Amino acid sequence: MKKVILAVVLSVVALEASARESIQNFSLENAMQREDFKSRLGDDIKLYFGETAHPEVTRKVGQVSTSKKTNAFNKSDRVACEWALLSALISLQEQARQSGANAVVNIESNYKHNRYSSTNEFQCGAGNVIAGVALTGSTVVTQ
Repeated sequence: MKKVILAVVLSVVALEASARESIQNFSLENAMQREDFKSRLGDDIKLYFGETAHPEVTRKVGQVSTSKKTNAFNKSDRVACEWALLSALISLQEQARQSGANAVVNIESNYKHNRYSSTNEFQCGAGNVIAGVALTGSTVVTQ
């Protein structure tokens, strides 16, 4: 009997935990000012969001994309989403390094394949248990 009650309780908790998912916009500036962003993002690959001005492109390398999820349990949506953003940006930089690029330009949010371009915000899907950020951009060589 205890196993049945435990199974029912866990099922209800699982349903409620997975029920919420809201797509929200958060500030890129606030995220990029965090110490963990400053220490973990290399400065060898520059990142330019939306239509942000960037140095002249001397060679287009390709397109990159990434989708990163993180544990959102017991975290605010903003904190969980910023953590997922950091992971996604590290991934974009690594892809750019591997392809010989020195920048990623026109970075857009692409959560659930819905593009959102902004110079000052990113989109994140936040739920009770998981938060996710998807990004796409162009790898280039700039002067």
